[in-house]
Amino acid sequence: MGECDEAGYWRVNLVVCVDEQSGGKRPLSLQALEVRLVRRQERAHFCQLMDEHHYLGYQHIVGESLCYVATQGQEWVALLGWGLAALKCGVRDRWIGWERSLQWRRLHMIANNVRFLILPGVNQPNLASRILGMNLRRLSRDWELYHGHAILLVETFVDSARFRGTCYRAAGFEVLGETRGFAKRNDHYWHHGQRKLVLVRELVVDARLRLGGPFLALKFSRKESVMIDVNSLALQGEGGLIDLLQTVTDPRKPRGVRHSVASIVAIAVCAALAGARSFCAIGEWTQALSREGLKRLGVKGPSAPSEPTIRRVLQRLDAERLDAAIGQWLIKQYPLAGRAIAVDGKTLCRAHDGTKPAPHLLSAILQQEGVVLGQIAVEEKTNEIPKLPQLLDPLPLEGAVITADALHTQQETARYLVESKKADYLFTVKDNQPTLRQDIAALELKSFPPSA
Repeated sequence: MGECDEAGYWRVNLVVCVDEQSGGKRPLSLQALEVRLVRRQERAHFCQLMDEHHYLGYQHIVGESLCYVATQGQEWVALLGWGLAALKCGVRDRWIGWERSLQWRRLHMIANNVRFLILPGVNQPNLASRILGMNLRRLSRDWELYHGHAILLVETFVDSARFRGTCYRAAGFEVLGETRGFAKRNDHYWHHGQRKLVLVRELVVDARLRLGGPFLALKFSRKESVMIDVNSLALQGEGGLIDLLQTVTDPRKPRGVRHSVASIVAIAVCAALAGARSFCAIGEWTQALSREGLKRLGVKGPSAPSEPTIRRVLQRLDAERLDAAIGQWLIKQYPLAGRAIAVDGKTLCRAHDGTKPAPHLLSAILQQEGVVLGQIAVEEKTNEIPKLPQLLDPLPLEGAVITADALHTQQETARYLVESKKADYLFTVKDNQPTLRQDIAALELKSFPPSA
């Protein structure tokens, strides 16, 4: 992993040159450092360099993997290989605190830095930690692109007889402890006695809690607020989601029912809040739940409801009544004062049978979380403008900020929001309001501070 001294520190030198005119010394300007994925035509060269210069050699990485190269100009300066997490690692598993059955289902969200090599002849201060930092900023996004899911946590194992893991510590890794000195070969473990340091770093906020928690978001992005953390929601007890859903009428015949309608709807709601956007995604999220998660969602048996069961039940429920009830529950979880709510209308394409036009819905959406607080159908013989007050009437909007497109830039709508709902608004002005647009342009202001 590059050149290091007996103590395990990287040997680096600062190259300087003399500026004869100033009579002093200045550092040589370095070319821009870039970390990118290894291209297909470069893979053989990558493997050759890794095999020649890494003390462990190199064959291939089993399973899901990504290989990176760090370059300065056209020169390769470092190589990195990422693969699947270790199947068993006592200090890591205790640190996460997950149960064994949950570990098998979420282990794929951890990546292992199986190889890191600074190429011979490359000596620059702090190069290794800089490369690691740049690689980690793009790793999860690349992993989702190539393997279909994001990475929450990264790990690596450092041979303490050779290295101290200084570059990993500088890049934000945390030392958890040591391994017991076992290695896996085929289906068996053998004891080689060489203990290694275990270091980890979280790629998203609270990755440890998310991996070990009963509920997990399906996807994670660099914008951490795009989905709701279901672990923090009120699910049971008075005012909880399960209590609210006890009033939902079960459309099925009692005979053969294994899962209550309340638990099925609760699972669907939480899956949607966690990022599921289809019945298949809801089914996948349900199968990944822990025993504790199933219990909190009202499932009494050992198994979760299947995707077909969830689909059949949801399709037979009164969608409007259920949507209104869940919207009120969400409002209690997230007070609306100071929050941005978007009012937006959409036509549901492919949601008609050919004899009737596709339905058009007007929705109120929490902008940060992407959660629908309420929605209302817009009939053929009307439009969104008179429907906006009907949509917002049940919502406690005092102190909230309502955004809408140019269609809703109306005096009546603005007066309703300010006087009746005690809310603020942000409307768009386009050419459909030529006089108002001209008046705004005449102000010649780049922004509108509160004093204006």
